Amino acid sequence: MSKKAEEFRKRVRRKARESRQAFEGKYKEELDELLGLSKKEIKKILPETEDMQIYEQLITVVKEASRINLNQAELKKNIEELGKAAVDIAKKIPSLAKLFI
Repeated sequence: MSKKAEEFRKRVRRKARESRQAFEGKYKEELDELLGLSKKEIKKILPETEDMQIYEQLITVVKEASRINLNQAELKKNIEELGKAAVDIAKKIPSLAKLFI
């Protein structure tokens, strides 16, 4: 096996492990709800197609927060750093919305 193929496999295994940790972590419920939003619901919040990147970044932030058991204040700060669109999406998720009350 080539060195590149071996490195690729290691990265995939690491990412799979991290993903599993995220889905079993502190913000599992929030992540499930966020991933459960339909494209129609997301487009209502983010009418611009390029804003879908914000949604994807929000998922990444919540995944990582869940994986490392980040506290709620830090999660809120990280979401706010993504901008208003990310906060608007987060507010549609009941378990994340409570961070912004």
